[in-house]
Amino acid sequence: MSKPVGPYSPYRVVGNQLFVSGQIPNDVDAPVSVQTKQVLDKLKALVEQAGFKMSDVMKCSVFLADINDFAAMNEVYATYFSEPYPARAAVAVLDIVKKVKVEIDCFAVKQ
Repeated sequence: MSKPVGPYSPYRVVGNQLFVSGQIPNDVDAPVSVQTKQVLDKLKALVEQAGFKMSDVMKCSVFLADINDFAAMNEVYATYFSEPYPARAAVAVLDIVKKVKVEIDCFAVKQ
């Protein structure tokens, strides 16, 4: 994983809890489906690097530059999780860092 460009950690572990910072895609010109896959691949790598599994993820927050991209994002998102799915918030925001189409963060708990 690359080093953050600001004063934050890619993730923090507190006891059996994992807090993963928002991840953005590498290819800012790609369609939202490609960007979502890049973001979730990064998120998954951080979750596993911290010693957790994607099934430990309890909550995700999804930030979209355009709410019309929700269906395309959701289709990719669904391939990374299984039931019981994590709780989730998905919101459209006017400006996301570096003008990307999607950013996702998560919270996980080891059972």
